[in-house]
Amino acid sequence: MQHSLSEIQEVVLSQVRPKPADRTRIEKTSTAIITRVEKLASEHGLHLQAMLVGSAARGTWLSGDHDLDIFLAVPPEEDLAAALDIARIAAQDYEEKYAEHAYIHARMDGFEVDLVPCYLVDDAAHLKSAVDRTPFHTRYLSRKITGKEDDVLLLKQFMKGVNVYGSELKVGGFSGYLTELLVLCYGSFVEVLQAASSWRPGKRLDLEGHGAGKHSDPLIVIDPVDPKRNVAAALTLDKMLQFAVAARSFLAGPKLDFFFPQPLPPLSDEELIAELDCRATMPILLEFSAPDVVEDVLYPQLRKAESSIKALLERNGFCLLRSDVSTYRDRAVMLFEMQVWQLSKASRREGPPAWEAEHTARFLAAHPSPLSGPYICDGKMVVEEARQYTSARELLSCQIENLSLGKHLCASIREGHNIYVGQELLGIKDDGFRSFLAHYFCAKLHIG
Repeated sequence: MQHSLSEIQEVVLSQVRPKPADRTRIEKTSTAIITRVEKLASEHGLHLQAMLVGSAARGTWLSGDHDLDIFLAVPPEEDLAAALDIARIAAQDYEEKYAEHAYIHARMDGFEVDLVPCYLVDDAAHLKSAVDRTPFHTRYLSRKITGKEDDVLLLKQFMKGVNVYGSELKVGGFSGYLTELLVLCYGSFVEVLQAASSWRPGKRLDLEGHGAGKHSDPLIVIDPVDPKRNVAAALTLDKMLQFAVAARSFLAGPKLDFFFPQPLPPLSDEELIAELDCRATMPILLEFSAPDVVEDVLYPQLRKAESSIKALLERNGFCLLRSDVSTYRDRAVMLFEMQVWQLSKASRREGPPAWEAEHTARFLAAHPSPLSGPYICDGKMVVEEARQYTSARELLSCQIENLSLGKHLCASIREGHNIYVGQELLGIKDDGFRSFLAHYFCAKLHIG
């Protein structure tokens, strides 16, 4: 059954708009936590102002997304460690995490709660840490987003549906704050899609008209409270254009599954074998224990390691179709899909023009025992010599520990790793890994 654009929006909102009972529960819980934190701070002689920030403070959170961000603001002359101590006492059962500085992640009254120390500065121009900016974001949006909450909810769910939502480095997509600014800039959910349909790299938006800084990111959205900052700095070019293509496709043929796509189930053994037979490539998987660091530290290192291994393979004559990285449970994986994974023993090395005597002498000295040659072909010196590695697996196995892969990954790989080739991937039965493979082999934009 075909639905109109307005009908689709109403159906989506009926599922993602927070219920009144949920709003009341969030308000009561956040107020209780804030009261408890400020009481503890007073008892310990610390001047502290606790505040609810983020989408929960503005009514722009998606139903079912029950995270609370509560900031513990202290005067600039105070020590954030004191606020962190208060957070530990207030949370009791918690996990300490680290972004720019330490914060507390806890489960409190049925909610996932982040208690984040920050400095209470009077002007965004005087920030002492990046998180000090967040209260200014909350105040700015709280004044302006009223009446547009539904448009924000629609845009967030659409971005989730087409897999571009989330500014963490694992995703490289749109943050919640950026999503709300886009609604403010263009006016509504539909108007954001209409505008995004024609975005090109280098698109610049400046709601307050006060950004003077130069940025080279794919999308530049000047922070209304910090003119030097690009809110879209974490957005990758591919995710920006993925959103633009999805927006065009949705406007051309609105469908509910742009918002709620059917999830891909993990590949069964039979489905994995079928994919490998159909593609006739050779997957090589490097698997090891994931370092105990936050994803925004882990994923850049995984991507850097992926690039280093690709360069190693290609430098030695092997050819890749594509590659990707992921994590599941406590494991990290890098997948390299090879088009050419086996090479002949003989390798051709082309040298300088034969008339360049000095360069020719150096070339021949560097290749003293060729299988054939030297000979001249098209005016250049050529030798044919034996390759050190004739299989991609052998090369990776022998050289992996010699590559610069980042501090945390190097340590994990040296402690132990596995290399799986072809149907050896069947030996990994984990659903998280099989879901990663399902998405890898599908690799299709959501365009209708």
